[in-house]
Amino acid sequence: MRSPRPQWYGALGKNARRAFWTSFAGFSLDAMDVQLYAFVLPVLLTAWKLSHAEAGLLASATLVSSAVGGWIVGLLADRFGRVRMLRITILWLAISTCLCGLSSNFGQLFAARLLQGLGFGGEWTASAVLLAEIVAPQIRGRVIGMVQSAWAVGWAMAAASSAVVFSLAPPDPGWRIAFIVGFVPAILVFLYRTRLEETETFRKVKERSSWHAIFSHGMVGKTIKGGLLATGMHGGYWAIATWWPVMLGAERGFSTTASSAYLGVVAIGSFFGYVSSAWLSDRFGRKATLAGFALCAIAVVLICTEYPVSNLEMLLLSFPLGFFALGMFSAIGPVLTELYPTETRGSGLGFCYNFGRGAAGSTPLLIGGSAASIGISHAIGIYVTLAYGLVVVVIAFLPETRGQVLKSLSEAESLGS
Repeated sequence: MRSPRPQWYGALGKNARRAFWTSFAGFSLDAMDVQLYAFVLPVLLTAWKLSHAEAGLLASATLVSSAVGGWIVGLLADRFGRVRMLRITILWLAISTCLCGLSSNFGQLFAARLLQGLGFGGEWTASAVLLAEIVAPQIRGRVIGMVQSAWAVGWAMAAASSAVVFSLAPPDPGWRIAFIVGFVPAILVFLYRTRLEETETFRKVKERSSWHAIFSHGMVGKTIKGGLLATGMHGGYWAIATWWPVMLGAERGFSTTASSAYLGVVAIGSFFGYVSSAWLSDRFGRKATLAGFALCAIAVVLICTEYPVSNLEMLLLSFPLGFFALGMFSAIGPVLTELYPTETRGSGLGFCYNFGRGAAGSTPLLIGGSAASIGISHAIGIYVTLAYGLVVVVIAFLPETRGQVLKSLSEAESLGS
């Protein structure tokens, strides 16, 4: 007997389902391609004799360039359409990730990571705006949140593929193969996206806004708060994603395969966190969900980094670590799409989400610079607490947007007149 489909999925039309699956698949590959760096980093530290500061710089490069890529794609999505930009971002990501695997020195890998960040930043921007405009307000949080859960799938794919590759091939060319394997599925996603239709909400807009509209008097406050919210969330997450495997290897003596297993548990926990956060944000609101998950993430990280937990306890704590630290991201997509009118929705979400990601690019670098003096685990604990603390503070100043009907600027003005 077949299990019943979720109620929110049954409410989706044909094009909405297509948008959901193509976004889910694209974001899975997005996550896998970017997360692979954390799994090949221990190999690069040895093979290329990288310092921790250089390793942090390579991680930060992608995050910083993703801020530019996300905003550019958001601007272009507001001008040329969400679907068109989705087709471009998946190709860009596939090619740039292959270039990472073909790099032969630090400079080439740094350049490839910069290019990778441009596509990385744009993929989520275009997907989130497309889905926000194509589904009903009552289920928006669950639909976007479920696509956000694809990050856990991609993370698990990165952990699994790197473990398989390193078990079958030497470290070099193993790390190169790990980067290149995602090219074929990315092409398949591109072909599927040729069947997508543009949203009616976007087609109805007659005038396109200027690139600086999100900094106008009526919107700049939303942009500042949205950017700070994303900075805190990304800062905490990237501190964990970049340095957790290194911490397990350097301070606990785990092999690359063992670290991948622990990260696999984090990824499993994050999947359930994404799903739960998506439901909770529609049920109890975006603000309560974000605040609760941020506070719980701080508690779990501090236990793991500041207390002498055993390897078994660390394994068990990996599940709530992923659940809370990543699960909160299900609520940020709905929040940022609901803050802006249609004319600036792509630009606003693209700037805020990816400004936060770019600003968070300093976190891996700061941890890398602090590791020699205070240790990797203590550095992670400090910077994650500061990052998620910022999330809690910003939430207090944000409006609750749950269930909000998306409107264009002209529609909002006509209702107000």
